[in-house]
Amino acid sequence: MNQNMAAAMELRCWGGDWGLPSVQTESLIVLAYTKFSGAKLTISPVDWTWKTLTANVPELLCGDSVVQEPTQILNFMRKQSYNADYELTARQGADTMAFIALLEEKLRPALLHTFWVDAENYANLTRPWFASHSPFPLNFLVPCRHANIALSRILLTKGEAPLHRISEVEGRIYNDAKECLNLLSYRLGTDNHFFGNSPTSLDAFVFGFLAPLYKASLPSSSLQNHLRLLDNLTHFCDNILTVYFNQDRSSSPPPVQETMDANLQKLTQLVNKESNLIEKMDDNLRSSPQHKPHKLDPKSSLSSSKNSTPA
Repeated sequence: MNQNMAAAMELRCWGGDWGLPSVQTESLIVLAYTKFSGAKLTISPVDWTWKTLTANVPELLCGDSVVQEPTQILNFMRKQSYNADYELTARQGADTMAFIALLEEKLRPALLHTFWVDAENYANLTRPWFASHSPFPLNFLVPCRHANIALSRILLTKGEAPLHRISEVEGRIYNDAKECLNLLSYRLGTDNHFFGNSPTSLDAFVFGFLAPLYKASLPSSSLQNHLRLLDNLTHFCDNILTVYFNQDRSSSPPPVQETMDANLQKLTQLVNKESNLIEKMDDNLRSSPQHKPHKLDPKSSLSSSKNSTPA
């Protein structure tokens, strides 16, 4: 790798918790690939900053380049000679594309529902976490914004006439997700990685999707229970955390938290307790009929996946 010639890289992402380097799937994908490929970059958590609302994370900054979305960031890093997939055959590259598409289609909607739509999980875990990691007054806006985006995305990808309410698609969402987990478990078998002896971009994507579901203290999740029954997938996550992130987890918290103004932090904590407004807004959102979703063109979606997913 031509590390001397590479420009300095900075990654903006959500910070970590639950024993993970980040609580966000997309950020975890990039962080894992960074470790697998040996890339050197500066990690800049957006927690407790205005970027919790304004930034589209993960976001990679390198010289004059600003790159967003995991597939685009991974492609950019390969161009900087950080390639964890260089030993893959053409067939393995095609399998990588197929499995990433499977994750997006079958597992993503269930993860969005679990963390952002399920009322018990949202009220007791997701909303408090993101509110407490956002400065006042963004602690009101950030969780609600993410919840709205998640709900719209689920209905856009899964809603079909006459299924316009989220409760009408829940069963199908979770059945698809459990089938996806079973397929991943079967494909992994007794190996530590999906291809050969070294982790690749597929391992990064699977880790990013599974680790939050595996590690979060969810008060309600049949999908989490299902995942924890698949011992090889939980071992897969634990192995990556131990081998690649163990030293990071023992380090000190991000400096941005330490330097945050004490008065602002106290004010944020006080305002976070005043959550009735947000909860009422979320209750209204979940109980009101949704606009008819637009079906995605599967051919267009497949074409997009081929263009943005590494071979």
